[in-house]
Amino acid sequence: MISMLDYYNIRDQFTEEEKLVASTTKSFTDNYVLPIIEKHYSEGKFPIDLIKIMGELGLLAVILPSKYGGSELNYVSYGIAMQELERGDSGIRSFASVQNSLVIYPIFNYGTEDQKTKYLPKLATGEFVGCFGLTEPDFGSNPGGMLATATKTEKGYILNGSKMWITNGSIADIAVVWAKLEGKVNGFIVEKDTPGFTTVEMKGKHSLRASVTSELIFNDCLIPLDNRLEVEGLRGPLSCLNQARYGISWGAIGSAISCYETALNYAKTRIQFGKPIASFQIIQEKLVWMLNEITKAQLVSYQLGRLKEKKLDRPQQTSLAKRNNVDIALQCARLSREILGANGILNEYPIMRHMANLESVKTYEGTHDIHTLILGADITGIEAFS
Repeated sequence: MISMLDYYNIRDQFTEEEKLVASTTKSFTDNYVLPIIEKHYSEGKFPIDLIKIMGELGLLAVILPSKYGGSELNYVSYGIAMQELERGDSGIRSFASVQNSLVIYPIFNYGTEDQKTKYLPKLATGEFVGCFGLTEPDFGSNPGGMLATATKTEKGYILNGSKMWITNGSIADIAVVWAKLEGKVNGFIVEKDTPGFTTVEMKGKHSLRASVTSELIFNDCLIPLDNRLEVEGLRGPLSCLNQARYGISWGAIGSAISCYETALNYAKTRIQFGKPIASFQIIQEKLVWMLNEITKAQLVSYQLGRLKEKKLDRPQQTSLAKRNNVDIALQCARLSREILGANGILNEYPIMRHMANLESVKTYEGTHDIHTLILGADITGIEAFS
């Protein structure tokens, strides 16, 4: 049974392959993530032992062609996998998102054949972990203002600068790093033991605690000439972000479903005034609101996936999906906590963990407000920012 609220029978449209992805990822989440995630979240540790299993199941390279070790599946399959992973925890889905969309995607699309054969098979299995260095301490929503630089020499490129809020940073074997070369944004592959490259894991997080978040520091870091990606300008990193945002739109649904199902089950068994609180109108209104919004979110992401498979999608459509779905997921978490009352804050239930995680998900890969302005410019033809 696919673990998903499906009020409009969307699963009936799934291919047999897509159903298999759903059942496989559900089993992984049920058997490997849910039993351990609260402990890891509490301790602020990423469950690193899960990487190999995800690789064996094909969850780290869902769309990548089999020639390079990938599963060679479609976009809806990728979305389904992200939904099930985030039903477990946003940190687990974030790990898979980075590997699939922010590391494998740019190397496959902008890398040389040598780069593809060297890195992609190991990334697909999880032997290599990757990270994506774009955001800087002073430049997040405005990546074009980045201060990181690359200088070309006879021996290679010398990188200087820092990147902040980098998922997987301290455990990564390679980093896809964006820096300005002669004033233009370029992408580079940096291996972990390269002299001049250091990482610092960020501590004290109240969100995404079961995920590794790091700062990347480059101090006269010399990398080979062969490690530059064949793309120039913001087109490169923004295309990667568009891929990640699509997966996030599905992932947020997983968090929302987890919260909704927790609240529904609780409401049907919690007795107050001699009857289940699910019989009260205000509780039913909250449950129906969640059902309504989750169903709309599912339809948005499913249709976006089909558009992507036909190469008919636009980045603005992905912005709408990411903006809407993360927002309603966060609201579902809050409503679910209200239904559970004081019990909702206990780690016996996943609600507060999802709520805290979703605060980060709402911010990364384009904030809610940035996606609002992207959509505003699209429908009016007027840029609110330049």
